[in-house]
Amino acid sequence: MTVTIEDSCIACGACESICDAVFSVEDKAVVNAANIAGNEDAVQEAAGACPVSAIIVE
Repeated sequence: MTVTIEDSCIACGACESICDAVFSVEDKAVVNAANIAGNEDAVQEAAGACPVSAIIVE
């Protein structure tokens, strides 16, 4: 699974509140790729919750 954050990110923090093991928010969301394994369901949930659809999961 590959997770990227598009420039449309508004740093709302929704992804971090759902899965802080993978996402952290500074100027925009940042992905900690090392923690994706084992958190796939939460990553998908965070992507679905993003209000601007900035989280791309492949």
